[in-house]
Amino acid sequence: MKYTLIFLLIFSAVVSGAFAAVASGISVPWRQIVGGAKTDEQKVTQGLTPASGYQLQLFADNVPNARWLAITRKGDLLVSQPKEGRISLLSPDLNGDGRADSQRMLIDDLNRPHGLAFHENWLYIAESDAIGRVPFDHSDGRLAGRYERILEDLEDSGHWTKTIEMGPDGWLYLSSGSSCNVCIEKDRRRATIMRLRPDGSDLEILATGLRNSVGFDWSPKDGGLYATDNGRDWLGDNLPPDELNLIQPEKFYGWPYAYGDRIPDPDFINDESPTIKEMIASSLPPVHEFAAHNAPLGIRFLRSPEQQTDYRGAALVALHGSWNRSVKDGYKVVSLHWDEGGNITQRDFLWGFLSQDRKEVSGRPVAIAEDGQGIIYISDDYAGAIYRLSPSDPQKTVAPRKTKAPAPAPAPAPAPAPAPGRVPKKPPPANAAAAQEGRALYLSHNCAQCHQQQVPLKELNKKYTLQTLSDFFDTPTPPMPRYDFTDEQKKALAHYLLAREALQ
Repeated sequence: MKYTLIFLLIFSAVVSGAFAAVASGISVPWRQIVGGAKTDEQKVTQGLTPASGYQLQLFADNVPNARWLAITRKGDLLVSQPKEGRISLLSPDLNGDGRADSQRMLIDDLNRPHGLAFHENWLYIAESDAIGRVPFDHSDGRLAGRYERILEDLEDSGHWTKTIEMGPDGWLYLSSGSSCNVCIEKDRRRATIMRLRPDGSDLEILATGLRNSVGFDWSPKDGGLYATDNGRDWLGDNLPPDELNLIQPEKFYGWPYAYGDRIPDPDFINDESPTIKEMIASSLPPVHEFAAHNAPLGIRFLRSPEQQTDYRGAALVALHGSWNRSVKDGYKVVSLHWDEGGNITQRDFLWGFLSQDRKEVSGRPVAIAEDGQGIIYISDDYAGAIYRLSPSDPQKTVAPRKTKAPAPAPAPAPAPAPAPGRVPKKPPPANAAAAQEGRALYLSHNCAQCHQQQVPLKELNKKYTLQTLSDFFDTPTPPMPRYDFTDEQKKALAHYLLAREALQ
């Protein structure tokens, strides 16, 4: 009954706004109002176009209001469904047909759940007014305990979605959009990115002036935290640009006083307050601008070595698509590529959700996830679908060389092989303290469950150095999951594994 009343109130407000939009000449994707469109395999394969070198499949088509995504250590896909008040679990494609092998409800009776994140053996869920967590068993995709809220009383008027991600520093990061189009917020937590401890303590505001940063992720190349941001409405078709910002602690990013590269907002352009002028002057401009009203939401940096060469380290961004515009725009997924000088270029990665005459919409991409095999999942809250893209051949796309590499020196003659049975073992790493810490990680994550029988660890010293084994944990080969290890933890685990093998 509660969700029925909420839906009726939202529906009435949306319908009223829709009629106002018609009068204003605004082009709204109408089916979003009544639940979205329907899709099928034929519509996907014939209507959508992926980037060269990627194969597109319809992974699931019965996930109403599919929003945020998270992948378990086993490879299951979690999907938040805010309007349904639940999180669903889709099992990976093991029979080779490109579709989810099964789908089931994981947890429900939540208040518009949106963001999802894993940390250790916890699943974190961002509801519209709170952050909660529940013990999660990655081995069978089941909840292992009771759901508890660790942070409550978050404002959820206006831009109500909350997104969470676990940062490389072990803190939980949280974005909260504005309560309005343009206003001065009463609650300092609105229009910000915050962070808190995994237990919900020590909440602090990291950056301000971010109108609605629904998606954010850390670059594997420079370690920077990049966040999308949706610009304000009602300034015409081409203003203001939507943004990609490089988030820095205690910095201000313009809203509501300015947009783009410190351009004063019309609502404040005549304000003579020296404080506002100073805030505009000191605000950080975006590192990249998207077209106005394209609504960039999810962003995900691609980390798997299985990706096409030119896409490793690139970021995919879901452009949800315009509504506050006379002609529709966006409705696609784009890739962002950084050159050696830090300049960003944008390319189309998945398109076809918008008809060529820009009148009909078949889908609105929201979030992006990537597993260790390079499989990319994209959610669509308009069609209630999840798309699956796989790199067809990583060798087809080769990044251009900048300089000609010098000719390699002649290889020295190989040393004679030792007699059988007399090959000396490599000594264990010298850092015994690090190896001990690595052993504790190995035991606490129950690594032996797989590695003693299913995937025994052999000849690590022949395949890896300490550094390359440490780097392996960033993009492990499935079925090994990717853990949120710090650099020190990765090196400690590498110390232990190499020492363990050498002493066997």
